[in-house]
Amino acid sequence: MDWQAVWVTLKLAACTTAILLVLGLPIAWWAATTRRWWRVLVEASIALPVLLPPTVLGFYLLVATGGNGALGRMIERIFGGLLPFSFGGILLGSVIYNLPFAVRPFTSAFAAVDRKMLEASWCLGVSRPGTFFRVALPLSWAGVLTGIVLAFAHTVGEFGVVLMLGGDRPGITRTLSVSIYDQVQALDYAAAGRTSLALVAFAFVVLSATYALQRRVLPV
Repeated sequence: MDWQAVWVTLKLAACTTAILLVLGLPIAWWAATTRRWWRVLVEASIALPVLLPPTVLGFYLLVATGGNGALGRMIERIFGGLLPFSFGGILLGSVIYNLPFAVRPFTSAFAAVDRKMLEASWCLGVSRPGTFFRVALPLSWAGVLTGIVLAFAHTVGEFGVVLMLGGDRPGITRTLSVSIYDQVQALDYAAAGRTSLALVAFAFVVLSATYALQRRVLPV
């Protein structure tokens, strides 16, 4: 097992999940409560990575954040370095690629909250932010937790976006999926098999936990 790759993978998954929790909750709350006609355009933009090949998203991010892109030059002036082939680069790609896996469960959970509960809270003088944290979020905890679990797990299994944006730098951008690719390229099928089996077991545990949470929300 490539323990450096394990560490990079877990760090990437944890950082991605934390950022998605901060970004995803307000986006999901807005999507679940707004009546704006252009909500569908926002939701389609968020869900786009689900249909796009990861290499396509990785390619556009590589071009945009590289030295020849306006965004890349701005980032270089501010931070003194470019994002491609760094941990920051794969983190950016991971956040964008995994956004729908967090936002969609969050949105579904918020949409299922009885609006009468929210209106009762407003009538009692509780502010909208207060109502969100004291009423909506506690009632949606299972859906929010599902989104967190899915985002974390999906990040662990990323390959295309990570390879396009980060390359293969040991201890910096080499994740477990990239490590498996390297092992296969080196014809070390035994090592690739062990790493793959660990990811299969992880995915099975995550899916089991996700279905258990969904059954708690929608008991049969």
